[in-house]
Amino acid sequence: MRRDRYIVLGAAAWLAAAGSALAQQPSVEDLIRKIDQLQRRVDQLEGQLKSTSQPTSQPRKVAAAPPKVPAAPRPAPQPMPPSAVAAAPPAAATAPAAPPTSAAQADASKTTAAAIAAAFNPNIPGLDPPEPMGSQFENEDALRSDLPGLAIRIPGTQSQVRVYGFAKVSGWYDMNGRNQTDVPTAQTIPLNNSAADQQGGDFGMTARFSRIGVDTRTLTDWGTLETRLEGDFGGGTSNNALFRLRQAWFELGTEEFRVLAGQANSLWNDGIFETIIDATNLNQSFIRQAQVRMTGRLAPGLTGMVSLEAPDTQYTAVNGVFNPNTNLNGGASPSFTSMPDVLGRVTYRNDGLVADMRGMLRRLSIRTAGTAFSPPNLNLNATGWGLAAHVTVPMRWIWDGFGPDTITGMAYYGQGMGRYFVGNTAGQDALSNIGLPGVVGGSLDPLPAYGVIAAYRRFWTPQLRSNFAYSYARQDYPSYALEFIPGSASALGLNHDLQQVFVNLIWSPFGTIRNGTFASGYIDVGLEYIYTRRDLFGGSNAAGSAGAGLGVANRVVGAVVGRF
Repeated sequence: MRRDRYIVLGAAAWLAAAGSALAQQPSVEDLIRKIDQLQRRVDQLEGQLKSTSQPTSQPRKVAAAPPKVPAAPRPAPQPMPPSAVAAAPPAAATAPAAPPTSAAQADASKTTAAAIAAAFNPNIPGLDPPEPMGSQFENEDALRSDLPGLAIRIPGTQSQVRVYGFAKVSGWYDMNGRNQTDVPTAQTIPLNNSAADQQGGDFGMTARFSRIGVDTRTLTDWGTLETRLEGDFGGGTSNNALFRLRQAWFELGTEEFRVLAGQANSLWNDGIFETIIDATNLNQSFIRQAQVRMTGRLAPGLTGMVSLEAPDTQYTAVNGVFNPNTNLNGGASPSFTSMPDVLGRVTYRNDGLVADMRGMLRRLSIRTAGTAFSPPNLNLNATGWGLAAHVTVPMRWIWDGFGPDTITGMAYYGQGMGRYFVGNTAGQDALSNIGLPGVVGGSLDPLPAYGVIAAYRRFWTPQLRSNFAYSYARQDYPSYALEFIPGSASALGLNHDLQQVFVNLIWSPFGTIRNGTFASGYIDVGLEYIYTRRDLFGGSNAAGSAGAGLGVANRVVGAVVGRF
């Protein structure tokens, strides 16, 4: 700095001397005055530089700059003797080092960096890690995200917030009967020779099943507190989408034991195989309802769950299909609920193997008092129950050449559980003979039902896979169902036998396989063929003029899913 000062002063003196040669010869006092002004300016610049680099232990307050006060004149420096100039060390050695950064400044910088890093690193010691948005093989629907979502930790807290979801567009074409819905269930496909079958198939597209959800996790003294709000736009039609609530729940606890309360996927749900279509497939259940659930780890790899879930008695009689919300001739419905459904589930996992068993117990009731069915005042009750089991086996257990391929089998049997298989029947937990000619009183008969699924998942490459699945279901009806009016909603819903076949090809450009586990990543592009057949109880007699006693549907579906 001193060397720079002398350079500036020398240059100023030289310029002053050169200027005087071109104009007039100044006095010595004029030169001293100009040099002194330059000196004061250099001193001011040095003072400003030192004030900005001076270390402080406390935050500085920004204040208005004080008015400048001219410095007192100082005598001109005397020239250095030649011996002193010769003895002066090099400028680099004499220049003062930059002032060191204070400990307080370093700590502040580290704190800011840590806060930023914590915000974008949601991992909190002791907090359960984010779960995938959906699981394809445990009480969830298939073809859902295995990404953790976009998570951020709230600085200064033990909480993280995650946003997740996907945008999806689907297109479909029916090869035979016209079925103007993007969610065709097996029990609603058009009957052969019906008006829809005579029209022929058509094409449609929708994006209404795009989904978004918000998930929070907070570390508490009782474990992780998780809350979730999730919805999609499936509440309307393909061209008039309405937002609807899918899930709204909280769960508190640890991996050893936790409790969930709110609207969530039913404990009975099971996405056995991967599909593209948004419909509820044959023998599968994608119900979401209010519940209280307890989950515990019973042993390594073994999880047990018990839930109390919202009841909803659904039965079919000659007068129609009834549930507690049905309007019967402007009055209340005879369908009645008196206690929650009780469900239980046990799942074992080990090295790709999944073995699962679930069961349910229900109370079904009819109360005719206060409805259009009275008199007589009937009080009918029945017990519904069901058992189901499935197993998924990694094919690499048989031969390493199969890679991550899996084979899955599922079977179930029960009575009075029809509403948990929405793809099979509508309103058929039970049947009743109330309203039939010659019937005095009435009965409530839980509907026996059983079915099987066999599915194979084949990976052609880590990014390209296929699913092959076959499903069969059967409902056994009481003989009085043959007396339902042919062609009525009651008769057309008597699906005695149902079959469904799925074949698809799905490309996931970001798909990976690590340690035998597949992750689909951000995007799926898929093409799917679906064959469905249903046969009515009573055949053509039940269909009447509405068509033949059976229906066959062939549909091709294409979809693109982009996740976050």
